[in-house]
This record gives sequence, structure tokens and C-alpha cells, in this order.
Amino acid sequence: MQKHILIIDDDAPIGDMLSEVLTREGYRVSRAYSGTEALLVLPRAKPDLVLLDLMLPGLAGEEVLPQLRGIPVIVVSAKADIQDKVDLLLGGAADYVTKPFEVKELLARIAVRLREAPSPDAPYLSAGGLELDADSRTVSAADASARLTRTECAILRLLMANPTQVITKSLILDRLIMDAPDCTESSLKMHISNLRRKLREITGRDCIEAVWGIGFKLREPEA
Repeated sequence: MQKHILIIDDDAPIGDMLSEVLTREGYRVSRAYSGTEALLVLPRAKPDLVLLDLMLPGLAGEEVLPQLRGIPVIVVSAKADIQDKVDLLLGGAADYVTKPFEVKELLARIAVRLREAPSPDAPYLSAGGLELDADSRTVSAADASARLTRTECAILRLLMANPTQVITKSLILDRLIMDAPDCTESSLKMHISNLRRKLREITGRDCIEAVWGIGFKLREPEA
């Protein structure tokens, strides 16, 4: 399946060059020229990876980054300060490339990040001590299994595809528009509560961690 990359950069020549190179490499490419535009484009673009500049008109890259949880983000910026890099990596960025950059190196970093991130559309996922068969909507742990509703399966698939990330409530709703149109902001809490109960019944533990004020993440089993 063709991978989709969103370039968020107001520098038109750099964006044009990246778009041309990535298209030639077989990627599908979308563009956003400001932080504000990026947040408008994001729900319908549903990228597999984002290339994010920091010095953007409207919302700065640092303000956009928290809205991209669940998506691998490579920051591509002229800011070279080590503390900036550390803060961004701790803040959720998957990688950091300083401008000017070597195209071959950036392509390699993109390939690595995409290889590390399982597709949320994959029918079989394994993470957090769970095995998910999305086609049959069955989740298994050890010798026990549970059937999930369409919405519960879509939520769990998104969490398992991004096992180290906190997925915001808004991102869950945006990603589930097609798979689970019955999942609304008011019903999301109920769907997740039911999903947590089913997972607890087959594992004996709470598999989904609620991060107060942000969203949810998959909880790894204790060693």
C-alpha cells in the first residue's frame, strides 16, 4: 500500500523539492504551508508520516506537534540547538533532521520510521501483550479471546498500531470517521469503557491507560 506523507513547511522551494523526491520514491504527498492549515488538512489527509518544520506562520511547529500524536513525526528544521532537539524528541517527535540536510539521509530516516510503525489498517496486529485480528474483530491474550464491536476494534487497532504514543481523543474521532461513524465525542468514553472491560476479562489487567486531559495509550504488561 502506498504510504502517505504530509509536508508541513512554508518554504516553497524546499517543500517542492521534497514533494518531487518523495513522489519519485513512490510516496503519496500532501502539503500544508502553515501550522493552522496543517490542523485543517490533517483529519482528511490521514498521513502515515509527517515532515514538520518549526518556524511556521500561524501556529508554530512546536504547537502543532502535540496534535500529531499517533503519527510518526520527523522534525525538519534549521534550529540546531541540542536542547531544542531533546525537548522535541521528548515531546513526541520520532526524529529530528537539521536543515540543510542530505536527501538520501532523510529518505533513509523516513523509511526507518515507516518500517517501525505498523499500519493501523493492517488486519493483524500484536502489541501490549494482545493479538488483534481486525477482520474477525477478535482480540486474544494467552488462551483467552473476546469479540469486539466495530467501534471497539477500530479504537484498539489505532492504539495497537501506535503502542508507545498517547492518542488524543480528537485524533481517535478523526481517524474513526470511516471505520466507526457511530463513535461520537459523547459516546467515546462508553466505547473505551466497554473495550477496557473486555480486555480486563481476558488479561486480568487494565490494558488501556487514560492520560488525563490528553487521551489514551496502550499499557504494556508488567515484566
